[in-house]
Formats: sequence, structure tokens, C-alpha cells
Amino acid sequence: MEYKTIQSNAQKSVALVAHDNMKASLIEWTNTHIEQLRNHQLYATGTTGALIAKQTGLSVSQLISGPLGGDQQIGALITEQKIDVLIFFWDPLEAQPHDPDVKALLRLAAVWNIPVACNIASADLLITSSLFGQVFERKVPDYQRYISSRT
Repeated sequence: MEYKTIQSNAQKSVALVAHDNMKASLIEWTNTHIEQLRNHQLYATGTTGALIAKQTGLSVSQLISGPLGGDQQIGALITEQKIDVLIFFWDPLEAQPHDPDVKALLRLAAVWNIPVACNIASADLLITSSLFGQVFERKVPDYQRYISSRT
């Protein structure tokens, strides 16, 4: 695969996702970092988005529930380079009926080289990084070059 360098905007598009047992932790984390998050575009799956909007007052673009396709909606936004950061508080101790969708989402985040936080510690490190509110460069697959090489 060939790669190209792109710039992420200073205002990030942040996807917020949480499994049921982790929603309270994500909402608490969001409230802790409300001032940093206020300056960015937020996306969230189903119930998580509704809860964050209600309990923080933040504007959140709400997608459908994760098990109903919301994880895949976020994955599509990642491939379209419309998501810069994924905060996904997943529950490692609970089996998820939509586990293949979760793995696909995490795979796309890795393929498209976006930062991912899966717990409070990694989310804290990510949001307090000096790069969080600044333009920064990252390498992504060069899909046009990939298609050209296939024809």
C-alpha cells in the first residue's frame, strides 16, 4: 500500500463510543474534559450520543446505535477522513453481540492511522496532548494511487 501525508485540522472531529457498561465512564470523562471538547466536532453512536448531549450540553452529531450499524457509520466516516480521533470505551470483560463490527471499527482506525483511546488513561493522554488542538500531519493510505495500480 502506498501512503500519502495529510493534515488534520486544529478543530478535530472526535468520535465517542461506549459499550453499555462503559457509558457512565465516558460521560464522566467527557464532563472532565468538556472545555477541550467544546472546540471540536463530536460524533457519537446512539444512546451514547444522546446521553453525552443531555448530561454535558455539548453538541453531538448522533448516529444510530452501535449494534444497529452505528459502529459501521463511524467506520465509514473514518474512511472518508471525516473522523480525526476515536474515543471508544469498550468493555473487555463483556461479550458483545456485535463484536465483528467493533473489530472492524478498530481495524479501520488502524488502517487510516487515527489516534484511538480505549480507556480513561489513554483518553486523558490523547486529549491533553499538545497536538490535540493543533494541525498535525499523519500518513493515510493513498487510495487513488492504489486504484491506479490495480488497473
